[in-house]
Amino acid sequence: MDEDRTPTRKGSPAIKVRVLPEEKATIEALARDVGLSASSYLRQMGLGYKPRGVVDMEQVQRLVAINGDLGRMGGLLKLWLTDDPKLDEFKPDNMRAIVRGLLKKLEAGQEELREIAKAVLIARP
Repeated sequence: MDEDRTPTRKGSPAIKVRVLPEEKATIEALARDVGLSASSYLRQMGLGYKPRGVVDMEQVQRLVAINGDLGRMGGLLKLWLTDDPKLDEFKPDNMRAIVRGLLKKLEAGQEELREIAKAVLIARP
């Protein structure tokens, strides 16, 4: 019956590595940065795998908020382009200025999205 069991790491032999306290702290910090325990991090590194970093959730929340803002601005632009009766009170010259401002905000939002995406995707040392 025991022969049919798949071996687990818990019952397997450990490899001991002696490190200085500073080295241990560095390894633990690097492991934490990619969302792993120190032993999982060292195992993956030792087997030739490069651990993937975890995404900074605060940056992701900023991306989601900016995406929502851009969506709302796009909705306003769509509303204007559909000639909605709600917008009859605005004169065409005013609407042109509003749309130009809206387009500038959309471009600024896109640039902000790019900058945050770069910060999120940059590999950590």
